[in-house]
Amino acid sequence: MKPRKGWASEALSLTILPLFINLSFVEAKISSLIRVKINEKEVSIPPHLTLFQLKSQYRPNANLIIYNGFQVTSDSSLKEGDEIVLIQKGEIPSSEEFECLMVARHTPGIHQRLKKSVVGIAGLGGLGSTVAIALARIGVGTLILADFDVVEPSNLNRQQYFVHQIGLPKVEALQENLSKINPYVRIRPYNERVDRNNAERVFKEAEVVVEAFDRAEEKAMLINVISERMPDKYLVAASGVAGYGDNNDIRTVRFSSKIFIVGDQKTAAQPGMGLMAPRVGIAAHHQANTVLRILLGEEK
Repeated sequence: MKPRKGWASEALSLTILPLFINLSFVEAKISSLIRVKINEKEVSIPPHLTLFQLKSQYRPNANLIIYNGFQVTSDSSLKEGDEIVLIQKGEIPSSEEFECLMVARHTPGIHQRLKKSVVGIAGLGGLGSTVAIALARIGVGTLILADFDVVEPSNLNRQQYFVHQIGLPKVEALQENLSKINPYVRIRPYNERVDRNNAERVFKEAEVVVEAFDRAEEKAMLINVISERMPDKYLVAASGVAGYGDNNDIRTVRFSSKIFIVGDQKTAAQPGMGLMAPRVGIAAHHQANTVLRILLGEEK
């Protein structure tokens, strides 16, 4: 028996039809999903899913739910664009989740540049410890921390340490504190006094070095070493941060193409004019923001 004329095209139509129906069904299903953010990561979910059902699927052990910026304890339906944060108290986010949280606060491009950056900090007192915490919070990838000193009771009025850390080397204590803020920042600690003989070794991989010493002669030494032996590096120094003078007297001055100096350039620590947390903190955050601008190419 001869096959009917046109049988091939009819068979082809029969095979294509179910495929067309299946594709239509998939497209309809996809279009019915809604997009929400769970711990800053965008996902597609069925529109009938409730908040508690979502928690059961994505993080059943979570004991805190933040829904569109507010803590909630009752169930509700979800809608397009909702933002949900599911938290298990005391749990450290995974590296991937932590990165999503960081990216959400910046932009992907900025975060990636900061993550690849290396910043050195010379001196971990009121300036250095505060700068380190600011840079760890914004996601700078690697911090080189250098100081020979230990935490003393007199440090606690302005430095980022705790009573139980008295007597610990500052590099050790600060590394512990930074790990509780950003467990994924890489720390390279140097428990030694920075001088002309080792500064180049300690900070050779840093793109930017923060000068956070107390003494004028140490400040001058580091500025000279960076200028003479590592002229490709940026240096952010400080001078004149004592007392409780006007906030706006603290300024950032570009001393040369690669050197910035923060402070009022005149108020040194002396009897009756000590170093105090508010003004030291203002100067330290000037330094940290200058480092940020350098890393992002804003100070070329």
